[in-house]
Amino acid sequence: MALTPHNNAQKGDFAKSVLMPGDPLRAKFIAETYLENPQLITGIRNVYGYTGTYQGKRVSVMASGMGNPSIGIYSYELFNFYDVESIIRVGSAGAYHPDLKLFDIIIGQGACTNSNFAAQFRLPGTFAPIADFGLLRKAVDACEAMGARYMVGNLMSSDVFYNDDPEEWKQWRKMGVLGAEMEAAALYMTAARFGKKALAIDTISDIIGTKEETTPEQRQTAFDQMIRIALSVAE
Repeated sequence: MALTPHNNAQKGDFAKSVLMPGDPLRAKFIAETYLENPQLITGIRNVYGYTGTYQGKRVSVMASGMGNPSIGIYSYELFNFYDVESIIRVGSAGAYHPDLKLFDIIIGQGACTNSNFAAQFRLPGTFAPIADFGLLRKAVDACEAMGARYMVGNLMSSDVFYNDDPEEWKQWRKMGVLGAEMEAAALYMTAARFGKKALAIDTISDIIGTKEETTPEQRQTAFDQMIRIALSVAE
């Protein structure tokens, strides 16, 4: 019997650390390319989840879907029903910072958002969603060891992809925000709420304000450095 409406894995099927790309096909690619003996453990709504081993340690990978609400559902269930301790988002981001280039990496120290996700917690102020420092430090060390181009700082987790104000991103760039994606803020808040660990690692897939972008095929398969960094961080 499924433990939740969105996941038909059984208790114990997930490792303590889960890599979480947005795209189900990217989850499949990661499992089949990087993990030894990957086993499909859930596939409801074609949101694939796998568990295998990487360099001797047990690791899971599961898609989150797109947006704060979707990753909010899957991270909540992994943390609360499957005893997962850490989730590492491996995704794509659009660059705001002028020094970022295609395939560079952002390690999300924090996540700004225009989402109303935090309202559920009824906090008497504004919550600042941040990554787990231990995971972040490991990711930085892995980037240095691999010679990866990376920046550490704020992400913008937007609930809007097609923004009615196409120039809004410039306001975030003025505040030093590095790039835009759609999931890190909800992941960080959910992890904070339940005393768990989370980190978002994003590869630059397009440069906001220009026509530079990667193809969907590249986004699915070519983010090798980011994936290897995340796997080295998984505990």
